[in-house]
Amino acid sequence: MVDTLTELCSKLAGLMFILGTIQQLVPRSFYERIKTLWHRIENYFYPYVQITIDEYSNDKRNEVYSLIKVYLGTKSTNDAKYLKAEMFKKSKSLAVSLDEGEEVIDEFHGVKLKWNSYKETFTDNSPRGRSQLPIEKKCYTLTFNKKNQDMVTGQYLTHVMEEGKAIEFKNKKQKIYSNEEGEWYWYGKGMWRHINFEHPATFDTLAMDPTKKEEIINDLVAFSKGKDYYSKVGKAWKRGYLLYGPPGTGKSTMIAAIANFLNYDIYDLELTSVKDNSGLKKLLMETTSKSIIVIEDVDCSIDLTGKRKKKKKKETTNEDEEEDSDSTTEKKSDKKESGKLTLSGLLNFIDGIWSACGQERIIIFTTNHVDKLDPALIRRGRMDMHIEMSYCRYEAFKVLAKNYLGIETHPLFQEIQRLLEEVDVSPCDVAENLMPKNASGKPEICLENLIKVMKKAKRKASLNSQKNTNSSTKLVKTYGRFKKLFE
Repeated sequence: MVDTLTELCSKLAGLMFILGTIQQLVPRSFYERIKTLWHRIENYFYPYVQITIDEYSNDKRNEVYSLIKVYLGTKSTNDAKYLKAEMFKKSKSLAVSLDEGEEVIDEFHGVKLKWNSYKETFTDNSPRGRSQLPIEKKCYTLTFNKKNQDMVTGQYLTHVMEEGKAIEFKNKKQKIYSNEEGEWYWYGKGMWRHINFEHPATFDTLAMDPTKKEEIINDLVAFSKGKDYYSKVGKAWKRGYLLYGPPGTGKSTMIAAIANFLNYDIYDLELTSVKDNSGLKKLLMETTSKSIIVIEDVDCSIDLTGKRKKKKKKETTNEDEEEDSDSTTEKKSDKKESGKLTLSGLLNFIDGIWSACGQERIIIFTTNHVDKLDPALIRRGRMDMHIEMSYCRYEAFKVLAKNYLGIETHPLFQEIQRLLEEVDVSPCDVAENLMPKNASGKPEICLENLIKVMKKAKRKASLNSQKNTNSSTKLVKTYGRFKKLFE
């Protein structure tokens, strides 16, 4: 039926051509009436519009085609008989799509739309082409009733793009990037190198107080759904987290858990490899949306105190000469600071105007000594949420016991709870002692070993405390003797 209508429309189009030739033989008003009537007849018999989306546009792969391919992969499994399954490097699952010549019916707001997949093979005989070699041209066609054209071009295609991006993001492989120094950038490889990110950490396996964990999860969910809110308040869609605490308390594991929870890529930024503020800006421009930028041990990377070095002034008797000396010193200082990575450059990286060059990004700093950081670097608005990664306590221990031993309760838990309140031990040390040393390791052996380690640590802490007390007592007595001598 469709082929018959197509043929009829073709003949009607030919007739329109004939009418065009006799346009000059009849009055213009009469011709316009005939033309309007003809369009009505044509639309009555074939009231459809067709949109074609080619795989390549202007010698570049068409992103719209790729997103439609992903979208139709979820729609075609129910209706189409012939499908293709492909495995892409960036995807962690098989991608199913329409085979050439297949069609699928989609429905949107009660309107039915037809998608077709086509492949055309031809020979490129152009001077620039490779003679006689076959070339494949793939495309999708979308057919719908003309009366729904505004809805299709305005709402439906936007819906297809958004759904395609969401599915593509869900199925993509996570990656972790590191910044490159040297000449790698100038060879066209970019300033970042990457590998697949396959860290197994999740919030379920993270050893942390459940209340604090839930607070972090709720904050991440609110951030990931906050596009309209950030746009409303006029802020860039980004958020900063400061992770601080002693070594071994799980700061890196927390970053991996956040990345897996949001399915974001990680950019591990090594500040010591950045030459200057301009280089830092270029690195920011090459990061993608839906990503986490991490600077670990930020207090050890570069001097971030923000304090200006003051130079001694030469003594002069003339005040004018002294002012000239000061201005010269400041100019020399500015020259030395130029060409270096500075605190000001890092602050602009976090929340300057260039920080808005991408959307939905998280910046995470980690440090063992939060008191060493400049207050301007970690204020709210830059590091929005400060998360203390503390020593292991009983609630965190129960998570580790479940992870490593597969148990949720045991008679030895009570003694471990008492010791954890008296001894500061990191989750890393607890996990090491809970890990079975052989395949037949029983939970009792691991728990008893942990108890021995904590008791030993308690005795050591007690001895150190006693030594410090004795040293203080000796100093007080010595001070008292010297005081008497001088009296």
